[in-house]
Parts: sequence; C-alpha cells; structure tokens
Amino acid sequence: MSAIDAPNQFIETNGRRLAYRSIGEGKPIVLCTRFRGNLDCWDPAFLDALAAAGFRVITFDYSGLGLSTGTASYNPFVMVNDPRDLIEVLSLRDVVIAGWSLGGIVAQVFVAQHAAHVSHAVLFGTTPPGPIVKPAEPLFFTTAGREVNDFEDEVILFFEPRSAESRAAARRSADRIAGRTSGRSPAVPVEFARANLAGDPSAPIFPALPVLAALRATTVPILHVGGDHDIIFPVENWYALNQSLPTVQLLTYPSAGHGPHHQHPEATAEHIATFVRTTARKPAAAL
Repeated sequence: MSAIDAPNQFIETNGRRLAYRSIGEGKPIVLCTRFRGNLDCWDPAFLDALAAAGFRVITFDYSGLGLSTGTASYNPFVMVNDPRDLIEVLSLRDVVIAGWSLGGIVAQVFVAQHAAHVSHAVLFGTTPPGPIVKPAEPLFFTTAGREVNDFEDEVILFFEPRSAESRAAARRSADRIAGRTSGRSPAVPVEFARANLAGDPSAPIFPALPVLAALRATTVPILHVGGDHDIIFPVENWYALNQSLPTVQLLTYPSAGHGPHHQHPEATAEHIATFVRTTARKPAAAL
C-alpha cells in the first residue's frame, strides 16, 4: 500500500478521536506535521520511500484539526499529547519521533518529556529551543497567513524560489500531493492559523529553555534535515549550537528551503534509514 491510497484510521482516546494513516512494516516512525498541516500535506514520495526503507510510517491529524476531534491547539506542550496517545494506543515500541516545522518543535518536546518511548528523533525545517542567532524573514508570516496558499506561495514557503531546480521539485511535489482524490483531510481553518502566527517575527518562536536543557543532556540521537535558505527557521540557529547538543547531527541541502524532504524525498528517506541503522543511544556517562 502506498501513501496515496492509505485508508484513514481512527483511535478513541482521552475524549477525542485521532485520525491517522499507516503504511509499511518495520520500525515505527511517527511524523508530526507542520503549521497548517494535515494528513495530506506530506509528500507521498517521501512517505513511500520511508516505507521502502523498512519503516512503518504513521502520520496523523492533531486534535481538533483535519479529521481529528477534540480541542485544537498550537501550543507544542499540548500538541505533544497527540503522538503520546497514538503511540500508547497502537502499542508502539522503540519509536522514531519525527516532525516538520511546528511538528519538529512538538517532536523536541516529546524527546524532553517521553525519551523512554523513543530510539531516535528526526526533525525537518524546524528551530531549536532557546535564543536564536538569525530571525525569520517577514515574508514567511505574510505568506503563511493568506487564506489560501497557491503554488507560488508554496514555493516561497517550502522551497527556494531563486533555484530553477528547487522550483521544478516543488512542482513535482505539489502534483504528487494532489494525487490523492478521496478521503482527504479538511484544511486547517485559516482563522485558527492566523491567530497562532507570531506577532513579532524577530522573536524566538520556541523560547523553551527547559527543552534546550533536555536536549543538552539527552541520549536520544537527533537528526535535523534543513535547507540552506529556510525563511522561517534558518538552519544557522542549529549550527550556532554546535558542541552543545551532543547527539544532534545536521544535514543541510543546498538551494533548498523549509521543506527539504519534499525537494529530496528519496535521498532524505535514505539518510534517515542510515542514521537510524548506524546511530544508537549512548550511555548517559558517555555524553
């Protein structure tokens, strides 16, 4: 079964219904989606490549959004309950927790709060916690808050508009995502999204020093996959923490933006598979 025709499935837990999809067999990887994201915002080629690499690939809608019920929130310390409950109800073990953008923040909170449940963490186009050295570009906020994002908006938000190769990859990715025609997840309401956009683009979006402290002490191997021109979460903020995050590896694609795994779906899946296969948790005393 491919991502394009994976059936919608549901669990009932803690007073709400969570929608999810699952493809592949093997080590579970649970993917937390981006701002304004739902089940249908992941590139099927990326999900299929993960499945082909030996993962059980699980995507889901956050509470109160898409096909899930409950109360919607974009507070990562609330959102983290969704992957936690999904992992518990599905009896998953030794999980790779992964997340894109806002979902990458959720994944970091998960590592800080529930490290015993995960073997690895994979982050895409997200920000580290704490102070930052390079702020977001205002263009992201004006584009992300539009009622409907057309193809050109998606190029701005997730790719590198100055690169012909990145633009071509954006077109291919958009066509693949549009390939699912039934059972699609409803869009995140624009009013909800706008209400959660930062008022000050220069302010750090994830000023969570306890999470930063947890990442400095964790034994969970972490891989961040970024683009060299991410207009919302510049990858430079990760490099500024070199030598202070003992388990973090950084992979940065050239001429790429906020959605590097959509520009390079197969390569990113292979990098993740190699990372998980060759990198193990270290004893705490070794850090």
